[in-house]
Amino acid sequence: MDLKKTAENINILADFCGVRDIEELRQNALKEKYGFEKADVLILFGGSIPAGCDTAAAGYLNGAARRLMIVGGEGHTTEFLRQNIHDQCPEIETNGRMEADIMEEYISQKYGIQNILIERTSTNCGNNITNALEVLKNSRVETKNVILMQDAAMQRRMWAGFAKHTPDITAVNFAAYRNKVIVENEKLEFCDKSLWGMWSMEQYITLLMGEIPRLSNDTNGYGPKGCNYIAEVDIPDTVQNAFVELKDIYSENIRTANPKYASPKI
Repeated sequence: MDLKKTAENINILADFCGVRDIEELRQNALKEKYGFEKADVLILFGGSIPAGCDTAAAGYLNGAARRLMIVGGEGHTTEFLRQNIHDQCPEIETNGRMEADIMEEYISQKYGIQNILIERTSTNCGNNITNALEVLKNSRVETKNVILMQDAAMQRRMWAGFAKHTPDITAVNFAAYRNKVIVENEKLEFCDKSLWGMWSMEQYITLLMGEIPRLSNDTNGYGPKGCNYIAEVDIPDTVQNAFVELKDIYSENIRTANPKYASPKI
């Protein structure tokens, strides 16, 4: 498969996984599609690259949500976040700290946003959701609708998990970033090379390749017919075909779950 076709397939997976239900995180966009101008809560998940902090802060300051919440303890992407935030903001201590606390300090310092709701004990996408819902309940925050913001590679799975646990709450997807893959000088490159904290190409492909098996509703997937972690997700043929073609090249890049960050068995 030539590089142009490889880039096209990567972008097919990225567009599917990194869903945005509205083009801009603004009141008029929410009003036009959902009938409300402000979501009750905008939830930023710690698995995102650090640029997600700026995306979430911009949406909140645009008036898209009444409250801002950050969710994340320590998981498979935490060390990457710690390094990136500290490199950009050496005054922020990141060593050993939880994702939500690091992101909260950055956002409050840069944007002056206070009273951010924090969940700092979750270790994976599943308990990101259940722990966040517990914090919202304990904080007595009315939650009829939310904006979910996760790393683009994991956005659709976060929504599917949320839909399983809270089918009565309207969840608006807004992936933390978009970054097309292009062919440049005979190699794969990102269109936006300045995006803060963007994964390496290998990391990004590994994340995307790991999502399709997880989103699948079969005995090996996370859907109701498998692990039953998420609501059923319809994966279009175009996405399945792109995954199969990429698998011929990147079979070793399909990320398996790290048992260190699994939820404890009850």
